[in-house]
Amino acid sequence: MRKRGYHHGNLRQALVEAALALIEAKGPAGFTLSEAAKQAGVTPAAVYRHFEGREDLIAEAARQGYGIFADLMQYAYDKGQPSAMASFEATGRAYLAFARKHPGHYIAMFESGISVNRTPELAAVAARARSVLERAATELSKHIPPEKRPPPAMFSAHIWALSHGVVELFARNSPGTQSPFSPEDLLESGIGVYLRGLGLIKPDE
Repeated sequence: MRKRGYHHGNLRQALVEAALALIEAKGPAGFTLSEAAKQAGVTPAAVYRHFEGREDLIAEAARQGYGIFADLMQYAYDKGQPSAMASFEATGRAYLAFARKHPGHYIAMFESGISVNRTPELAAVAARARSVLERAATELSKHIPPEKRPPPAMFSAHIWALSHGVVELFARNSPGTQSPFSPEDLLESGIGVYLRGLGLIKPDE
């Protein structure tokens, strides 16, 4: 369990940790800065020494989340090398693993309405995360005949959208969206159908 509170003078990070707990419990719009301050064990006035408002606090949680996400995607990509197929599939699974392990960060990144362009730092780390999947798509698309090859950015966007959809509908306990299949199976089979459509997997595989 994440340890909360103001430790070793690191108030800024204590507030981010408090925000993550509140985001998980109440959603990104369901808490106030005063609640974050109380969770961190400080006065509301102390928050404003580090953040101008709640959106700035959520943006920092998102920035840190994208850093974790990018590292996880890079690890998955590297683990799949030298196989372009294995690296590509691993990055898709890493998306699901991240959403499971870091729900507060995931919500701050994708469900809070905070733009990745809110700050240069947030934009840079979000781009780093996207670049891993785009690189995996670029390498895999080299095995597709040029005339049938989608742009790598489109290729990776399709898989990102598929991964995100599986997370949102089936891995976050959304009401009325239960499936007889696990999110992992749904994602793997969906990626398989997509790759077969591009001719990267033979129909009998």
